[in-house]
Amino acid sequence: MLEAVEIYPSVWATAAILAYVTLQRAVELGIARRNTKRLLREGAFEVAGPQYSLLVALHAAWLGLLWLTAFGEPINLVFLGLFGLTQLVRFWTLASIGRRWTTRIIVKQGEALVTKGPYRFMAHPNYAVVVLEIFLLPAIFELYAIAILFSLLNAGALAIRIQAEQRALKKHTRGRKNLKL
Repeated sequence: MLEAVEIYPSVWATAAILAYVTLQRAVELGIARRNTKRLLREGAFEVAGPQYSLLVALHAAWLGLLWLTAFGEPINLVFLGLFGLTQLVRFWTLASIGRRWTTRIIVKQGEALVTKGPYRFMAHPNYAVVVLEIFLLPAIFELYAIAILFSLLNAGALAIRIQAEQRALKKHTRGRKNLKL
């Protein structure tokens, strides 16, 4: 892989990295739940709900496995830096979509699609961020088998999810009827 500077961390450094991601996911789930409830009250509806459980299970297994295997592994500073840059894109993406961001596929009839921030460049920037995170977090600890395995599993889950989301957005929203990735 990449020739990189590695450090052999204390338990605290590994725990801090994993705690950051775990806390981030928990906070985001709370925000997503709040946004979902509000959107549903405003007349939006959920599409492809059953597949949501698959994504939750996949992310929980990925993060849980990292908590079980990352301690004692070296920290690859190049991958840690790339992960940090990915987090900046995550924050930009979430700030751009604002109160409409959820972890479910929630569609509001006639709503215009977000076209600011990273949405100017691609239809699903948050999925791009998640693809990078799924690979980079295990790679930080040089756990490449986990990085590759969960990247493949995530690719399969996202292929199904993005297809469902694309259909719903084309059918129910204004603008970008020729929505592309």
